[in-house]
Amino acid sequence: MTPGDAPAGGLLLRRLGIDTYQEPVVYLHRDSAICKAEGFEARARIEVWRGATHILATLNVVYDSLIGIQQLGLSEAAWRALGGIDGDVLRVAHARPLQSLSAVRAKIYGRPLGAEAAAAIVRDVAEGRYSDIELAALITACSGDRMDVAETIALTRAMVAAGQRLRWDSGTVLDKHCVGGLPGNRTTLLVVPIVAACGLTIPKTSSRAITSPAGTADTMETLAPVALDLPTMRRVVESEGGCIAWGGAVSLSPADDMLIRVERPLGLDSDGLMVASVLSKKIAAGSTHVVIDMPVGRSAKVRSAQAARALAQRFHSVGGALGIGVSVIASDGSQPVGRGIGPALEAWDVLAVLQNLPDAPADLRQRALALAASLLELGGKAGAGQGRALAAGVLDSGAAWTKLQAICAAQGGMREPPRAAHTHVLGALHRGRLTAIDNRRLAQLAKLAGAPRAPAAGLELHAPLGTLLRPGQPLLTLHAESPGELAYALAYAEAQDTIFTIQQA
Repeated sequence: MTPGDAPAGGLLLRRLGIDTYQEPVVYLHRDSAICKAEGFEARARIEVWRGATHILATLNVVYDSLIGIQQLGLSEAAWRALGGIDGDVLRVAHARPLQSLSAVRAKIYGRPLGAEAAAAIVRDVAEGRYSDIELAALITACSGDRMDVAETIALTRAMVAAGQRLRWDSGTVLDKHCVGGLPGNRTTLLVVPIVAACGLTIPKTSSRAITSPAGTADTMETLAPVALDLPTMRRVVESEGGCIAWGGAVSLSPADDMLIRVERPLGLDSDGLMVASVLSKKIAAGSTHVVIDMPVGRSAKVRSAQAARALAQRFHSVGGALGIGVSVIASDGSQPVGRGIGPALEAWDVLAVLQNLPDAPADLRQRALALAASLLELGGKAGAGQGRALAAGVLDSGAAWTKLQAICAAQGGMREPPRAAHTHVLGALHRGRLTAIDNRRLAQLAKLAGAPRAPAAGLELHAPLGTLLRPGQPLLTLHAESPGELAYALAYAEAQDTIFTIQQA
């Protein structure tokens, strides 16, 4: 066999360095003998083997000299999953038919998902058998109001069964979650150290941003590593009582991680998928009780009291069916929380509250205390109505700050959040009172500045609702890591007239 030749029936690995986000994609020349013999077509799903290791990937067909006819090109996501070095021999074959996709098609046409169908779908998703296009079809079929409570219970149970499940020595294991839609609402980094400092167990796994400028994991990652494996997560919780880890690294609900990957660019919301996502991960993490923060406002994710009641009832129903206690706290979603929007800027707000600095955002502190109070009462550390005083004492004494430092050290070492290299202040155009803030457009502005991909990017809000503004008074400061991103965000901001509603005085 001459150099560059593959054995009969095999192909030679070539790492192409192409970023396909988290979807494994492989590349095959159209003149490859295997491509012709197997009848492979673009977008086909194929299995790729390197010895005993194999992955499922989406095929792209190459027409030029990017790869040779004896080679199989791997995207970065495919290479990370399969491993190996250039020249390794690979075998390929058609993926087996995706039987569970028929249930997705039926769901699109209005047939409910039964327990068996949900289990089959989730197993296939967790095994990587769904392409991103097929995942998008599943998400769309389940979005809006297309899932009832029974379907949500079936999906949640299937998602728990498809992953690992942690067990803890503590009889009561606490957790909290915010349904999202409110920029800057980074209470987890305050609640976890408060609760853990009181001797309770709170193994917090969090997601990265889906449709927001920052997820809890993104913000925590500016302070400490969050990609913890299960042994490390267990060690941190056993030593400190709590952790703040990225859920995607521990595979507690692997099907949900894959759904989130596609939900992010689609930007679709679904009560059923949200409840299944949240509770499957809480149950898998070993939690016995969870407090749900539900911001309600006209530009929040939950926009009305009626929608909040319906979502709360779904959380309670699904939690009850799966044996986890759920407490839902409706909160004000009319404006962002704190000042920073974006991973590092939100981390600076958290540090100011923990260190009891004079300029710490009071609204972030108060929201965190309300959530911590509920958890302390659920955990038996405080009587009914006494949790807030205990939480405030832990925060005021510095015990919560000490605990967060210890958690960060246990997760791999604490670091200082970055600062953006470029900033620009936007001021009020005329005199008047600030009467409304569009959370969604404000979040979009922070994303256009580079958040969460660029950790230091985002914006700093200077004027809360009710502020009496004078012309030129700062409304916000944009933060970006490059001049181009700053200009991009600024162009968007200048084209909008509804981010801030200012009634002329």
